[in-house]
Amino acid sequence: MNDIAVKLPIKDRFILPEGMIYLDGNSLGPLPRNVESAVSNMVTDQWGAHLIKGWNVDGWMAQPMRVGNMIANLIGAPQNSITMGDTLSIKVFQALASSLKMRPDRKVILSDSGNFPSDLYMAEGLIRHLDQGYELRIVAPEDVQAAMTEDVAVAMITQIDYRTGRMHDMQAITKAAHAAGAVMLWDLAHSAGAVPVDLAQSNCEFAVGCSYKYLNGGPGAPAFIYVRPDLVGTLSPALSGWLGHDAPFAFEQSYRPAPDIERMRVGTPPVVQLTALEAALEVWEGVDMADLRTASLHLSEVFIAEVEAKCPELTLASPRNGAIRGSQVSFEYENGYAAMRALIARDVIGDFRAPNIMRFGFTPLYLDEGDVIRAVEILAEILDTKAWDCAEFKAVARVT
Repeated sequence: MNDIAVKLPIKDRFILPEGMIYLDGNSLGPLPRNVESAVSNMVTDQWGAHLIKGWNVDGWMAQPMRVGNMIANLIGAPQNSITMGDTLSIKVFQALASSLKMRPDRKVILSDSGNFPSDLYMAEGLIRHLDQGYELRIVAPEDVQAAMTEDVAVAMITQIDYRTGRMHDMQAITKAAHAAGAVMLWDLAHSAGAVPVDLAQSNCEFAVGCSYKYLNGGPGAPAFIYVRPDLVGTLSPALSGWLGHDAPFAFEQSYRPAPDIERMRVGTPPVVQLTALEAALEVWEGVDMADLRTASLHLSEVFIAEVEAKCPELTLASPRNGAIRGSQVSFEYENGYAAMRALIARDVIGDFRAPNIMRFGFTPLYLDEGDVIRAVEILAEILDTKAWDCAEFKAVARVT
């Protein structure tokens, strides 16, 4: 990344359908313009022409670390402290299992009710698998710091609530965890590429995140895991995969972990997806996260003001204070699902989260104030005419 700042938005770096207002980058980012050629080159000129030679001549095996370093630049992590691969759920499992081994005399995994369910499911599964009396303790988001008691082994917290956008204070919560002697694990699924993050300053032990939301890596893009550099050599990975071995091609019969972050690798890198992500991360060239945050807050504030003026049926579910809100805004509405389906039919793309949350993401890379104002105008028209009140929009799809 260079130091030359760019003026936002940078819509020309993305492929977006004509006339679409895309307010769902918090769920799946749009296609960066350079990704198609990068993937085509990988498929044709690397895989097609080189076949298995690609692992060496095209650098496929080094890709997880190379791409991890690109993400490190966006979340305040040291170089060579992040590796890529697998899904976010797998990375949560890895970090949780390592955290519990670091605190063998403690039995509590602390989380909050705003956490994404998959993180909680992975914790429940790990607890059942270990069968050693561990407990998943879930508290209200505002009670996390007070719940840092001396029986907590690890605090597993998603920084930004996927439903409401409520944002935890990373520095304060990490400090509270460490004061209680607990390990700190952050899920940055809705933070990376959305808000400024400084993992090194936070001093947390672990962080994980996905790359298909604000990082625009595409559906199924691989997840990342960060381990604080002073700790990584002490960890014994619960998932001791072949590519986490110190010398995978020595084909030793027993596992011997790599000395660095590569010990958190598990299976074969998803090269096609990593190629798409690597190209997508080039979009960030010259983008300053502080500038991005300023623009995001402005768009969000405009949206809230416009909705509250023109759509009184909707109730703000996100924090009104932008300082504790991520890069999304959510509103509650009794008929939120059907209204969102009607909005999507008009090419204003948001999404819905049960039971009644209409969710909108604000990504200043490709959104401007005109987009936001026009989106609310269309939403108000749908509500005023009750365009949502039909069987087509009330029929629940598999993905909401």
